[in-house]
Amino acid sequence: MKWFLFLLVALGIVKSYANYDYYRLPTSLRPTKYDLRILTHLEDPEKLRFEGTVNIVLEALENTRNITLHSKDLIIDESRTSLHQISGERMQMQISSTAINPIHDFYILKTCQLQVDQVYELSLSFSADLNRNLLGYYRSSYQDLNATRWISITQFEPSAARMAFPCFDEPGFKATFIITLGYHKKFTGLSNMPVKETKPHESLTDYIWSEFEESVPMSTYLVAFSVNDFARKTSNPPNGVLFRTWARPNAIDQCDFAAEFGPQVLQHYEDFFRIKFPLPKIDQIAIPDFNAGAMENWGLVTYREIMLLYSKAHSSPADKERLANVIAHELAHQWFGNLVTMEWWTDLWLNEGFATYMANLGMENVHPEWGAKARGAMSDLMTTFRLDALESSHPISRPIRMVSEISESFDQISYQKGSSVLRMMHLFLGEEAFRCGLNSYLQKYKYRNAEQDNLWESLSEAAHQYGVLPKSYDIKTIMDSWTLQTGYPVITVTRDYSSKTADVTQARFFLNSQLPSAKRKGCWWVPLSYTSQGELDFDNTAPKDWLECGKICGNLPKTIQDFPGDDQWVIFNTQLSTPYKVNYDAQNWKLLIETLTNGDFKHIHVMNRAQLIDDMMYLAWTGEQDYEVAFQLILYLRRERDFLPWKTAFDNLILLVRIMRQTPNIDLFRRFLRKLITPIYEHLQGINDTFCSMTEQDQILLKTQVVNWACQYQVLDCVSQALAYYRNWRSVAEPDKENPIPISIRFAVYCTAVRHGSEEDWEFLWARYLNSNTATEKGTILSSLGCTREIWLLQRYLELCFDPKELIRKQDSKSAFQAVAYNTKGYPLAKKYFMDNVDAIYKFYSPLVKNMGGLLLPLSAQVIQRWNLKKFKNFFRKSRKSLKGMEQSIQQSLEIMLTNVQWKKRNYHKFTQTIQRLL
Repeated sequence: MKWFLFLLVALGIVKSYANYDYYRLPTSLRPTKYDLRILTHLEDPEKLRFEGTVNIVLEALENTRNITLHSKDLIIDESRTSLHQISGERMQMQISSTAINPIHDFYILKTCQLQVDQVYELSLSFSADLNRNLLGYYRSSYQDLNATRWISITQFEPSAARMAFPCFDEPGFKATFIITLGYHKKFTGLSNMPVKETKPHESLTDYIWSEFEESVPMSTYLVAFSVNDFARKTSNPPNGVLFRTWARPNAIDQCDFAAEFGPQVLQHYEDFFRIKFPLPKIDQIAIPDFNAGAMENWGLVTYREIMLLYSKAHSSPADKERLANVIAHELAHQWFGNLVTMEWWTDLWLNEGFATYMANLGMENVHPEWGAKARGAMSDLMTTFRLDALESSHPISRPIRMVSEISESFDQISYQKGSSVLRMMHLFLGEEAFRCGLNSYLQKYKYRNAEQDNLWESLSEAAHQYGVLPKSYDIKTIMDSWTLQTGYPVITVTRDYSSKTADVTQARFFLNSQLPSAKRKGCWWVPLSYTSQGELDFDNTAPKDWLECGKICGNLPKTIQDFPGDDQWVIFNTQLSTPYKVNYDAQNWKLLIETLTNGDFKHIHVMNRAQLIDDMMYLAWTGEQDYEVAFQLILYLRRERDFLPWKTAFDNLILLVRIMRQTPNIDLFRRFLRKLITPIYEHLQGINDTFCSMTEQDQILLKTQVVNWACQYQVLDCVSQALAYYRNWRSVAEPDKENPIPISIRFAVYCTAVRHGSEEDWEFLWARYLNSNTATEKGTILSSLGCTREIWLLQRYLELCFDPKELIRKQDSKSAFQAVAYNTKGYPLAKKYFMDNVDAIYKFYSPLVKNMGGLLLPLSAQVIQRWNLKKFKNFFRKSRKSLKGMEQSIQQSLEIMLTNVQWKKRNYHKFTQTIQRLL
């Protein structure tokens, strides 16, 4: 019977057996407890598998004659299936037949009548191989003393718990879990909770059973377990929680930072939310093969190695900050996502937006000297502005009608835009009202599920309690305008200098300049903060006024009084407190540019200097501003010494570089870039190793960025010095143990040496990749190897990306492919390789085909001719089967290509003339 069921699943021929075909589970039954036993076999590499039983306690909420739950790729031994009524006298219940729905992964048991308010226990036995797909319950490996070591690990979010055990695999079906793991005694077993009892296996020699304590109520996607031979580092936080950090034994020395930072940020969240962490322990573990960056499983947080392990000898300050951000993100989930979970994936952003925002606050609390909060806020906003300016973007809170759609919601809108609108709300509510509202929400819905309206209700009550919002306003009305509609507004400020007033209007901003005006309609409740040249009150981010939306007519006009005269500028959106763009009248832009280029530009807050650059470059892209004006503003950067304005400028300039380098006038643009970058390069003492004397993280990050650009565009001595650094490294006796290149400029040096070097230079770096024991160093090398200009090396590297031998791990293949595709010489090779091998690439990533979207990013960014756009359209149409699940990525890629084509036609000649005049 069990083999028959598995074959039917594999062949997909029993859909007709299942009458129930809705994508959500029925609500007639509610699981309250799982008793799960999993036996894992890791000794024989040819037979890496598991088998188990699960007893599920079910409460009948209404009468029903079937039990519908999820199971995928499991062999269920139906001869051992049983169902008992356990309320009152224990009674066996009849199961007449079973059916499956492979589209929705349903496993359906037809039963006799199950009565409302009665409690039942369903017992199922199952088995499967530990898969290679980085999803469900799967295998991972690492090398130690030239031997391959195997471990097992889970990744269940969003809908893969069903691949490890039959379950009600939706976030709304919370239950408690008693998990018992069986494995060879040479391994360690980990799960969400601490071990309660360990005893010998009843029949297998040298095997043991480890039973874990019963969990708190949680969703199936947060269940986690692992069998491994890892080492651990134990922390001793003051809150009494057992905190351990795990890694392969030959990398445990890279866990010091995570073991120190994790407990500190966990303590901060307890203080911020005013709710204790509810579990007795928390483990964080670095997995060699891991698709996601990290996963917030309650009490057992899993990470890709590059996101948890830090080496003083090989990881840069930027690496350390990224690790801290990821750790802070995952630990914030222990409250937002785990303690209170979204009812359905429509509100995924309640998990991811909050964790992204709280990570910025957590890092600022633990390491205020880093200044990470401002950089995090800017990064979230810049990311939001780019993606959400596309017509093919989507609302933060989006309907999910198929499980296959869930993965597409794990994108920059849920994370970065979600974070940005939460920051906006935090700033207009103020600290106490915001924290009071969050505490009320978490207390009310802890161990339960919630929707965004539940959060709005708690925050509205707090806002009115603290008097920070007019009684006629409510959070739901304001925030729904940001979460339920796509896009963001551009605010136009038109000043009347004689009457000292300003008219303020809004419209949706698009990168596609040819969309009809009807598409630009939309209305957001916008908190308006602003200051003037005379006031300079950039610290006040509270709204001085609001742009409101009428119920019938939408946008309501706004005129603001008491503005200064025509000798003073005004700036809206102090410290970029709200995700919108601003366009001013010509005089106000003139006043701003005058201050930036000739006045005391530091009187303008650094975040607003970055904002002015970003807004102007976006408006010039769409033709709403002239590049003559835009580059008058950009040239002030020759005076700028702070990171954020430069980072914003580089992010915008690279888009222009990718277009211009395909034209005859790229040399003109290179000369302009050298003129722009030379003063800051000289100020930072070039590529010389001055990092030890730098006390501010911003300056380290700035120098890293500037050196990258300076070597790319051959500013002064950057290339020659980079090549000297590389030659010096190649000359040392043991290059894997000794690297004289300063850590923060290793990418610039590696890339420059490979670009200007020989085959031997490339092979030397590839050997260092193969020998490296540090994930951050391997990541830097992977990105650098794509810098070569040798066609055959680029082609070889493309083939290594998807080689089944996995010298490049599957999760890293995207980075390597992108490194080739962003290379001018590599782009046509990468495009051809992708188009010629799309079927094989789809199989390589399946079932995690969303990863293929990352391969499209560099391809779409460099399409500037309409014939090339047409070629991609035809390719996507013909390759639909091999691109299934990538519909959103394809739409966005095509729109990016279209906006590039539009830019080339509309702006190229005027842009070139502007650059010529500036030189």
